[in-house]
Formats: sequence, structure tokens, C-alpha cells
Amino acid sequence: MILAGDVGGTKIVLAVLDPAQGMSIVREATLPSREIQSLESAVEAFLLGVPRLKVNAACVGVAGPVVDGRCAGTNLPWEIYERRLAAAANAPVRLVNDLEAAAHGVLTLPPEKFLILQPGTPNPGRNMALIAAGTGLGQACMVPDGQGYRVVPSEGGHADFAPRDELQMDLLRFLGAEFGHVSWERVLSGPGLANIYRFFQTRAAHAAPDWLRARLQREDAGGVVGEVGLLGHDPVCAEALDLFVSIYGAQAGNLALETLALGGLVVGGGIAPKIQAKLADGRFTAAFRDKGRLDSLLSTVPVRLALDPRAPLWGAARLAALMETT
Repeated sequence: MILAGDVGGTKIVLAVLDPAQGMSIVREATLPSREIQSLESAVEAFLLGVPRLKVNAACVGVAGPVVDGRCAGTNLPWEIYERRLAAAANAPVRLVNDLEAAAHGVLTLPPEKFLILQPGTPNPGRNMALIAAGTGLGQACMVPDGQGYRVVPSEGGHADFAPRDELQMDLLRFLGAEFGHVSWERVLSGPGLANIYRFFQTRAAHAAPDWLRARLQREDAGGVVGEVGLLGHDPVCAEALDLFVSIYGAQAGNLALETLALGGLVVGGGIAPKIQAKLADGRFTAAFRDKGRLDSLLSTVPVRLALDPRAPLWGAARLAALMETT
């Protein structure tokens, strides 16, 4: 059996799977990231449940840069060390960036687990790319190696946000006054959607309705803005969601150009499946293609939305299974 983990800024998903039974899940748990003292203690307690489980290999995808077996996640309250995880799991452990795990998972998903946003021109054997907004913004490139794909992780979500018009320039100034450096993640994430909403609300000629203010205070603000904006129940939320989707499409197009992802671009992460109707209405793909002299090239790139939010877990499981057999 193997252990797979998907560690994000909001939650941690741990699962023990049996590769001999088609990756069937033997045990699974979801934990709030900010309510545990360390990932090592969470893994140890998870495996010590009833019955106690022994694994032969483990792989954990974590939101943040992994360097020399260590990760200090940008949205996590603690550091993670590969060797400490190995001691907790009593098995070899591989620590990878969460988008590296997600990309391996996406490569295993069947066609029905995708929503086509732009059919493009299928071009197998060429580079592919993955962009995923959730608690943060992740990006990765999949490079063909003759037998499959080699996944190259990235921290491009922390690169400088590039406004495309005067409205987005105003957004940059608004966020710059608060954060100093404004990355793509400051706008393309759950907290980023909440930031865009705050920007629009300061420009509105009226206060937010009481019911909305109450929900924003007691619930995840980005999730509330996305839900309310999608339903059209508040004009400021709807405006914020429209801009979020347009910026998302623009950065997805940037990533496709930077990686020459003629094999296709996949939109993953936890937000996309929840707002898939908005992503599919044309605003996202219009911004994706709007690249001046190369807009015709980007119109050939297949763009798909991954509907399975557990792709990072499946990818970590795939990597752990490969460790078990080598």
C-alpha cells in the first residue's frame, strides 16, 4: 500500500491506497491546514488509526517551492521536511510541489472528467501546461519525453501581476497600497477574488447589503463572492467575478505562450469547477487568445477545465506507486 497527500493552504487530504486493487482508497482523511501542529504529526496519527496501516512508499504534494527535500509553504503555518515525513510514515517519501502532483493526476484523468473551453487543434506530443487557482495560484509545464511527460513545477503565480487596461491599473494601485508587491496570486486565488471584490466595493456608490456583509464575515470570502456573483444576486460580486475570469484567461494565455503549450492547457484547482459556467461563457477564452500578433496561435491551443478536484491526490498516488515498484 502507498500513502498520498495533497497539502494546500486551506486543507490537507491524506489517503492510503492499494495499487494492486486499481488504486482503491483504503483510508482517507481531510484536515484543516491551520489546525494541525505539523504535517509529520498528522501523517503519524493518520497511519496509527484503527487498524494501523503500513505503507511501502509515500508522495506528498505541497503548495510551495520544494528545494532539497524541504518546503516552507507560502500559505502554510509550518515547514515540511522530506526526511521527517519519512520517519513519520516509516517509509520512503517524495515531497513535490502540489502542481507537479496535480499535473501527474491530470494526465491520468479520462475525457469525461474535462470540460472543453476551447477545442483548438489537438497536437499530441507537444508541451502542455496546467494553471490552477485555489488558496493560491499554481502553474506547471508538462514536457514530452518520448514515453510520457516530465512535469516541471513553477512558482510563476508569484510573478508580477500585469494589468491589461485602465481598470486593472487601478486594481494594481489599490492592491499595491496594501501589499506592496502585487503578484498574480493576489488576484487569481480565493483570497484574490475577495481582493477584487473589495476593490469594486470601494468604487461602488452604495454599501454592500447586510446579508452579504454577514456572509463575508463568517464564511470564506472568495467562495461567497464566486457563488453570489455566479448567481447574479449582487452586482458588485458579479462584476468582481467577471474581472477575475478575464484576468484568469489572460494569465492562462501568458502561460501557454511561455511554455509553448501547443499540446493543450488545462485549468485545474478548486475554484474552476465551482464557476465552470462563467469560465465557459467566452470571457475566459477571449482573454486567453488576446495576445496581439500571436492570437491566431493561441486559438489553436486546446483548453480544458479539469472537473476532478482530487487530481493532485491521484498524481501523488501515481508517483508513490512508481516509488514502490523501483
